[in-house]
Amino acid sequence: MNKYPFQQAPWWKLGTIYQIYPYSFSDTTGNGMGDLEGIIKRLDYLNDGTPDSLGVDAIWLSPFYPSPKADFGYDVSDYLDVDPELGSLETFDRLVDEAHRRGIRVIIDFVPNHTSEEHTWFKESHSSLDNPRRDWYIWRDPTPDGGPPNNWGSHFGGSAWEWDESTGQYYFHQFLKEQPDLNWRNPEVVWAMKDVLIFWLERGVDGFRMDVVGMIYKHPEMPDQPLDPNAPDDLRPNDIYGRQLHIYDQDQDEVYEMVREFNQLVRPYGEICLIGEILYFGADRWLRYYGTEGDGFHLPMQLQFMHLPWEADTIKSAVQEIESLLPAHAWPSCVLGNHDEVRLATRYGQEYTRLAAMLQLTVRGTPILYYGDEIGLENGVIDDDKIQDPWGIIVGPEFNRDCCRTPMQWDAGPQAGFSTSVPWLPISADAGERNVANQDGDQFSLLNFYRSLIWHRRGSEALRNSTLEILEGPPGCLVFERQVDAERAWIALNFNGNEVEIPFSGEGEIILSTHNQDIINLSTGSLTIEAYEGVIVSCR
Repeated sequence: MNKYPFQQAPWWKLGTIYQIYPYSFSDTTGNGMGDLEGIIKRLDYLNDGTPDSLGVDAIWLSPFYPSPKADFGYDVSDYLDVDPELGSLETFDRLVDEAHRRGIRVIIDFVPNHTSEEHTWFKESHSSLDNPRRDWYIWRDPTPDGGPPNNWGSHFGGSAWEWDESTGQYYFHQFLKEQPDLNWRNPEVVWAMKDVLIFWLERGVDGFRMDVVGMIYKHPEMPDQPLDPNAPDDLRPNDIYGRQLHIYDQDQDEVYEMVREFNQLVRPYGEICLIGEILYFGADRWLRYYGTEGDGFHLPMQLQFMHLPWEADTIKSAVQEIESLLPAHAWPSCVLGNHDEVRLATRYGQEYTRLAAMLQLTVRGTPILYYGDEIGLENGVIDDDKIQDPWGIIVGPEFNRDCCRTPMQWDAGPQAGFSTSVPWLPISADAGERNVANQDGDQFSLLNFYRSLIWHRRGSEALRNSTLEILEGPPGCLVFERQVDAERAWIALNFNGNEVEIPFSGEGEIILSTHNQDIINLSTGSLTIEAYEGVIVSCR
């Protein structure tokens, strides 16, 4: 019996989500930076209701709020507005209306852990010791010798404490010093941030992706962190964060209770999707974010696939672990790329892009795609003196995230059709060949393969909402089956650089292959598939 009834599944279980980094998607103002109008302009590309479009069900927008861009949108100076360089609230409202008209849901980034130092709240908090908003952020006295209150480190290197000469205290920042952490132990902060969620819900958004949400609560006494005995030997000298066990600065019990409060807050607004950026790979940690009986995050993002070796046995073990651990009320996600990680095509190689796409769109769970992966967009090349990402500047060029945020390549024209002027990040050198327009007209292109996959998934109950069973297969292959009621899909993925023969029992037809566009009938026996090939078989 299927414990995931297809008819009762909400949209976020059945759909495909597509992440857009607004600065890099499409520029309509000619300032070299993407904008909300550019997203509206490209909505038909994402889904116009026909298989000629990509066919996604929802878009997730990375931050578009007013920001001094110390961390390119993740330093928010006003949660209730749109950055003028990207548009206005009226533009956003029109984006939501136009997306909904096409059946596309809109998910927005919510950045709850920290604000920009330019936010009015922090300016007030910073102004004096007795300001009513002083306790909206985390301030502490120095130690007797004048040093930081504890040994905690920042993600960006050095101490997580910044000295403020004017008030004689340190403030806490887990990221840049320009990104002070909010004090979620202050009820006024909780109310203010819930009001932010309500503001956007009233404007029609369909969900929130919550940035580094596991970090919003810190231990109330903020004791020193213990050192990690297994920390790598080659860490940078100022990498305090990497040398510590993070027991007190994240994943506190209060976080889970707040996630349940978020869940309760959004329920009156219908099928709102809550996605949590969960940075912990240990199942004992991320499983708790589901809550009990669906009262937590709907989709705690499972990011571990991006950090695993790209080999069949490792991927199989990860899928099996997720399948064995998730309770009936929990639903998985599959993420192979985002704005912080090496791009899929660079990480695995172009020869694996179709196989990765087939994996992502056939395993059980909600696929969350990253813009440009559907055309095989690779990491851009950014000269060291042109780096804009603070992680790349402060921590080192090898950590530069600009490379995975380069502009979308729409055509072979000037600036790849992204802008009429020089973009904020350089266009990749292969834009003349690797772009949407070129691939749109090639029936065998990666873009059209993604379209076929997504549209097939849209019409398949077995691929969208069913059980998953791992089957035996040859070394270097991942073979599994999806089934709901009478519909059964058999999927085989060959990670080998040579062809393999895979046993197949029963009858069916290959309805989609990474290599071959023809439908092929099968009967009991075996199936030979080529190097790096994947197939979906509809079984009879």
